[in-house]
Amino acid sequence: MERFVVLLRGINVSASTRIAMADLRDLLGEAGFAEVRTHLQSGNVLVRATGKPEAVAEKVSAAIAKRLEMEIDVVVRTAAELRRLIRTDPFGTIATDGSKYFVTFFSEPHDPEAVSRMVASIADTDERVHAAGREVYLWCPDGIRNSALAKATMGKQPAGLVATVRNWNTVTRLMTMVDDPS
Repeated sequence: MERFVVLLRGINVSASTRIAMADLRDLLGEAGFAEVRTHLQSGNVLVRATGKPEAVAEKVSAAIAKRLEMEIDVVVRTAAELRRLIRTDPFGTIATDGSKYFVTFFSEPHDPEAVSRMVASIADTDERVHAAGREVYLWCPDGIRNSALAKATMGKQPAGLVATVRNWNTVTRLMTMVDDPS
């Protein structure tokens, strides 16, 4: 069995997407996942399972739909993928506040044209963007709320593409939890 980081998109942001983390742990355990752990209330889950990340995402989504009657988008990364993402941190020398440094996790590689639009959106700001594989790193030194970059990144995605954002503090905490399964 391999460790996976499961990222649920958009839960606990409105009344219609409320999921208690204890309930989520229970339902994923009942669905056959092992060592289920959650972090915060925003849909960060660690599990042990067999199979590819895409299959894990489908199984998590199906378990939530069956038990809670909610359609939740899911993005999954292996522990090795998360470790590589942290190791290749493109803004480690300038991103001084993990709460203002973000990673957008995509279900598929992102569109190069969309990345070009993101870069153009921040031409007159201190914000930075770096695309790598299925992730986009975002440095928003003034926060995400009024960020031109965040608006360009978190807009409507093409059909079938799932994107979810986590700040650097959460990303690194998830890696710590993967490395220390107790």
